[in-house]
Amino acid sequence: MQFQSLGIIEPILKALAEEGYSTPTPIQEQCIPIVLQGTDLMGCAQTGTGKTAAFAIPILQLLGDVPANIKKRKIRSLILTPTRELAIQIGESFEAYGRHTQIKHTVVFGGVSQQSQTNALQRGVDVLIATPGRLLDLIGQEFISLSHIEIFVLDEADRMLDMGFIHDIKRILPMLPTRRQSLFFSATMPAEIVKLASSILHNPKNVAVTPPSSTVDIIQQSVYFVDKVNKMNLLVDILKDPKIKTALVFTRTKHGADKVVKILHKFNISAEAIHGNKAQNARQRALSNFKAQTTRILVATDIAARGIDVDNLEYVINFELPNIPETYVHRIGRTGRAGAEGTAIAFCDAEERAYLRDIEKLIKKQIEVVEDHAYPMEGMRYDKPKVQDQNNHMPHANKLQAKPNHLVRKKSYFNRSK
Repeated sequence: MQFQSLGIIEPILKALAEEGYSTPTPIQEQCIPIVLQGTDLMGCAQTGTGKTAAFAIPILQLLGDVPANIKKRKIRSLILTPTRELAIQIGESFEAYGRHTQIKHTVVFGGVSQQSQTNALQRGVDVLIATPGRLLDLIGQEFISLSHIEIFVLDEADRMLDMGFIHDIKRILPMLPTRRQSLFFSATMPAEIVKLASSILHNPKNVAVTPPSSTVDIIQQSVYFVDKVNKMNLLVDILKDPKIKTALVFTRTKHGADKVVKILHKFNISAEAIHGNKAQNARQRALSNFKAQTTRILVATDIAARGIDVDNLEYVINFELPNIPETYVHRIGRTGRAGAEGTAIAFCDAEERAYLRDIEKLIKKQIEVVEDHAYPMEGMRYDKPKVQDQNNHMPHANKLQAKPNHLVRKKSYFNRSK
């Protein structure tokens, strides 16, 4: 199927062609006709499946069907998203797909001066992309009115819930017109998200292009069992591979991200951190350097990384496993995008074994264990049990068992005793 067959107008088709897009992804193929019909939508799709275009393209077309008052535009569509990086990314999509239309958009988010944002609002916009905190702040200052909203989008709803934005969302909803079209997107659909969706949507169509919380099949996943004290050694050892031109590394904390960057620098590995304590300019600079491959390693926390969209990113490394299994799905979804190949590596120490079990239960898949590496976990060994199936084939599953006492862990470069 081509984009032309979805009933998209020529100015948008021209922009898509200029971006090199001709064939819609599954979520775009299913969502765009529904949105163009003016129907509410609940979409469930993994990160990297193209859902931004699934709502941006039809919104541009629907708003273009009713010409705005050029002298005094009203905000007719609101896209609510959890992070500044994701807001910027969505804004870039509207810029790209709408370059040949008359639709104007702007992006507002916290952590920076509001002056340029309020100037754009005063000039008039049709589409507003916003994070919850800055949106409420500007509404309170009377720079923004939501009374003319025709299309409302709640994007990354599960992350909104994780980040504690539920109360902000509940404050924003009553400000919207009762008669509107609402679009709801989430990578996972736990019970809390379904409940939230029911309070926003009216007789919605449901689109789920992949099973909830499943991981992209094309991504090659592996796990290394390693003691916490040796994780940095293992990371440096893996990064000796010249095939790894760039890699996105995840830590659980901001302090952990900064620490990893500091140690990588000692080994002359170019790296930058991106997290909530970094200034907006620093975060954007780090991301730009990573995209340009002038920085080889980008170390990120989950909240900061949600909006990262890097073409042809082949490697994601979970330096620390997340304690929420759905977060693992979001992390590895940074690679293997748009059908490209991807590799997801996870480090697992003794305290993270329970996290790994939860992840494998969620994705309904046993992650391949890498046995042969320089820093195996102390007191453990890998044993392949000799159990045959009914066809007399040997199983491939690996079982982690106690290692003989004479096998000693290698000491850390950074924790050697004198």
